[in-house]
Amino acid sequence: MPQPLDPSDIALAMHQLPGWAHDSDAAYLSRDWVFADFVQAFGFVTQVALLAQAMDHHPDWSQSYNRVSIRLRSHDAAGVTQRDLDLALRINAL
Repeated sequence: MPQPLDPSDIALAMHQLPGWAHDSDAAYLSRDWVFADFVQAFGFVTQVALLAQAMDHHPDWSQSYNRVSIRLRSHDAAGVTQRDLDLALRINAL
């Protein structure tokens, strides 16, 4: 089972994750995006879905028209793990 990262390790990693926020109370990373339209937002969600499936690490998300919100948390570790940081980095690369 993955282990949650120390808050200090997460704080250091956040410098490499522009646009992401860390909610230490709820123990997750989050980010919101606004796209030009529904199709662009849906395309982004589709890319994230393929990436997440390949990593076998699935985010919590929502999409409403052109807005996408993603939360990353390793539920089995009850917090943020290296897998969450890795997925956030890969999402940012999209």
